[in-house]
Amino acid sequence: MTGFGRGESSSDGYQVTVEVKTLNSRYLDISVRMPQSIQDKEIQLKECVQKNLSRGKVNLNINVDRTETAGPDIKLNEELVKSYSSILRNLRSVGNIDEPVTVRDLLQFNDIFETRKEGEEEVRIIWNCTNSALETALKNLNTMRRKEGQELKSDLSNLINGISKLLDEVIELSDKRAPEIREKLQTRIQKMITEEQVDADRMEMEIALLVDKMDINEEVIRLQSHLKFFLEALEADEPVGRRLNFLCQEINRELNTIGSKANDSKVAHHIVLGKEKLEQIREQVQNIE
Repeated sequence: MTGFGRGESSSDGYQVTVEVKTLNSRYLDISVRMPQSIQDKEIQLKECVQKNLSRGKVNLNINVDRTETAGPDIKLNEELVKSYSSILRNLRSVGNIDEPVTVRDLLQFNDIFETRKEGEEEVRIIWNCTNSALETALKNLNTMRRKEGQELKSDLSNLINGISKLLDEVIELSDKRAPEIREKLQTRIQKMITEEQVDADRMEMEIALLVDKMDINEEVIRLQSHLKFFLEALEADEPVGRRLNFLCQEINRELNTIGSKANDSKVAHHIVLGKEKLEQIREQVQNIE
């Protein structure tokens, strides 16, 4: 399911912002962007995400800022400044240059400033803030995803109930065709009996095949069961995306079998409508965790 969550946490001059974005995917795929200071915590971050999400493409972005109380992020490399200053003074002497060495001259050397590296205590502060911000971001993400889930649940329930109503109509049509089916069966049997030579085994096999081809009762019962399990899964408080995907396959199987067995244009029309609804369901199920 798609979603977005943001969390912030600050402590002792550091502010950490965590953003979590999710896109639809059959599997869980986590990518993390983080500052160098906590690069070694990537596995722990992914484990934290895995406890909250089971499917989807997850983009985790962590940003660390230093507040005014923490001082500047860069520091002066005093040794380099002294070296460059000495070189410039020597240059003046060799070149008989009267102009004195100025700060502007030294600023031409970019490497006299370097990024200040965080110490162990500062890394600990950043990591604690990251954990707190990530927890908030995941909470906000799941709140958004739950709202989307409620809408999906309502839509899927309507579609499943629509298939169930179509199935009721198929059952009614099948019951109305029962006398016709019985007449065909009797005609087929009578034809085999009136032949000069009757093969009892063949007749028994023919009858069994004919009855099996016309009887959709088993498929109807299985389909009703799958529809019932689908609705029950929508009420579960756990990830059910894979279960719903499996049930879609089973529902499709039973619809196909009923359509081929019924051998009736009206039943076939209802089956086509049912499969159209099922296709909408299958597209939506891909978005469910």
